[in-house]
Amino acid sequence: MTRLLLAGLVLTVPVSPALAAEQTVSYKSGDETVSGLLVIPDGKGPFPGVVVIHEWWGLDDWVKSQARALAREGYAALAVDLYRGKVTSKQDEAHQLMSGLPEDRAARDLKAAFAYLQGRADVKKDRIGVIGWCMGGKYSLKLATEEPRLAAAVAYYGAPPTDPSAIARIKAPVLGNYGAEDKGPSPDQVRAFEAALKKAGKTIDVKFYEGAGHAFANPNNPWRGYREAAAKDAWTRTVDFFAKHLKRTA
Repeated sequence: MTRLLLAGLVLTVPVSPALAAEQTVSYKSGDETVSGLLVIPDGKGPFPGVVVIHEWWGLDDWVKSQARALAREGYAALAVDLYRGKVTSKQDEAHQLMSGLPEDRAARDLKAAFAYLQGRADVKKDRIGVIGWCMGGKYSLKLATEEPRLAAAVAYYGAPPTDPSAIARIKAPVLGNYGAEDKGPSPDQVRAFEAALKKAGKTIDVKFYEGAGHAFANPNNPWRGYREAAAKDAWTRTVDFFAKHLKRTA
């Protein structure tokens, strides 16, 4: 917090935490060792944590910047590397990398990332969420179906699960940010997921952005699909959602 003197009044203004450090960390996923970028806020922990999942491009600079942005909001952010070091800016290569990623291995790596954050003394064990974009949005929701201790899940235009038994396993509240013009997943697919979650008594908040398609939050979107207003609004929703569920005092 900082104090400002304005017209004789003293105002207390919250200040976002600075970054204490970032580093590449390694942890076990089954019999394998995997890595990710860990960004920790400045100050005294423990902090709530967030698993950050990249798009089909891999763990690129934009996703790393999102992890840093979350750390500035007060979260220990772990950006996972599901491709084990491979990154691309070419669509055909990205498609090959995503298609060649075994879903069971990806799910195992994400649960390992969750466990890694839980094992850190500077992370609150019961305040860990997940966020992902595109392919990462899909895996954000998948982690929610497989990790009952997850405290919050955010998906940007990620394909939702359709299996009723998987949906029934979701315990975490879900936030979805989707483009109204997206074709994969389509708004109808997302609405079906939303209705299924609500029918099962789960907590979900979905917003569709008119005039926005897939990957609208990424300014590097090669389809020129970046929508600044939608991206800013979706980020505000994300920050507020995590604050509600990961920074709660009760």
